[in-house]
Amino acid sequence: MRRSLVLVVACGVLAACNLAPTYRQPELPVDDHFDASEAPTPDGGHLATEIGWQAFFGDPQLKFLILAALEHNRDLAASVARIEQARALYRIQQAQRLPQVNASGGVTRTEAPLGSFDPEFADSRATVIFNQYNVQVAVTSFELDFWGRVKNLSEAARHRYLATVEAQQAFRLSLISNVAATYYAIRAGEEGIELAERTVKSRQYALDIARLRLDAGVTSKVDYEQAAILVTQAQTQLAELQRTTGQLRNQLMILVGGPVAGPLPAGRSIEDPGQFAELDAGLPSALLTHRPDIRQAEQQLRAADADIGAARADFFPRIALTGSYGYASSELSELFSRDKRSWSVGGLISLPIFDAGQRRAQLGQAQARRDELVATYQRAVQTAFSEVSDALIGRQRYKEQIAAQERAVEAQRRLAETAELRYQNGISIYLEVVDARRNLFSAEQELIQLRATALQNGVSLYVALGGGSEAP
Repeated sequence: MRRSLVLVVACGVLAACNLAPTYRQPELPVDDHFDASEAPTPDGGHLATEIGWQAFFGDPQLKFLILAALEHNRDLAASVARIEQARALYRIQQAQRLPQVNASGGVTRTEAPLGSFDPEFADSRATVIFNQYNVQVAVTSFELDFWGRVKNLSEAARHRYLATVEAQQAFRLSLISNVAATYYAIRAGEEGIELAERTVKSRQYALDIARLRLDAGVTSKVDYEQAAILVTQAQTQLAELQRTTGQLRNQLMILVGGPVAGPLPAGRSIEDPGQFAELDAGLPSALLTHRPDIRQAEQQLRAADADIGAARADFFPRIALTGSYGYASSELSELFSRDKRSWSVGGLISLPIFDAGQRRAQLGQAQARRDELVATYQRAVQTAFSEVSDALIGRQRYKEQIAAQERAVEAQRRLAETAELRYQNGISIYLEVVDARRNLFSAEQELIQLRATALQNGVSLYVALGGGSEAP
């Protein structure tokens, strides 16, 4: 009894053996804080992870498009399918840790020479016919996982499954960001088109006046041609904006998965305040848990640790058990009789002796793979820190740049009005008016683009901080 107890305890200790390295977070090659002087936190800012994307965005049309993309985007659907594949692979590997029990039954009818059963009838041509019935339950092969090989293979599959989940979340965030960035670019293009159309209309009117003045001999041919140049400049810019905005709409259609059904809600001008909530950057260490791409890299690193454990276990013997229990009889009516029982128990041990370095090479490959994934993890952390820092700096500097550009537009507008008065009073030539109008139009278009870029930067900050990673 005591010997049996010792054997059971020993088997339990061996079964708990795990040769995988203990997971340790790699060294983080980043600072422990963001530069507050370059990225001050606005009053009332919230952590990105505390705000779902529907609460973050304030434009009804944009929210409608993001929801359509999350439902119909083909690449997102493919990432969900990859999760199901990884889940199935994990379940397959997990099943290897338990005995596989099979039930079988059969019947055979055999005719054989009577002499094969009794030597006295060796020269006889007589035959005998008999039936054989059997039914059994069997464990074909069950590995006793003393060294944790099967367990580590299962752990590796589990972490790879979790990595695909994180990859899907990372793609989901990227999709939200791309839809929002494309939408703001389209809104900027539409506002630029409206400005260009108004400019073309007003300049065409000025060109008509210049034609009348030329016919009346009041103005010169040079002034008329300069007025025509202003019209063609605005027309060229209008055509360019129509082309790029149309291409952006096609890109947005791909992102949302096709044409949007039903009428779209009204959108908001990019100049309107309250496009989205103000954000507090928080601490860089929070990115390790908030960013799905970092969590994905961590899961892949944990899977590599498990692969090393499985590779190490291959250097030790494998022990497998087999067994069966059932009944066998020549008469079906007697198949389940007590005296017709049959059973077998067996074991198999496999000990590696010589494999020309194959197992050592597999271990080296697993360790090199882990080294690669350590670098990948550190790179993911660096990228996340850089994206947040860039977006924080952009938030402050774009705000300053937009304020300066608004002052520049007002100054250009006053200059254009002054140049027009000077020309009408004969103080200056028409070229001064041309330059002032051209500069005003360019400044107004640049202001529109700056506002759209600032909004895109705000979206980038939200995604970089891990916002929107949970489904609404």
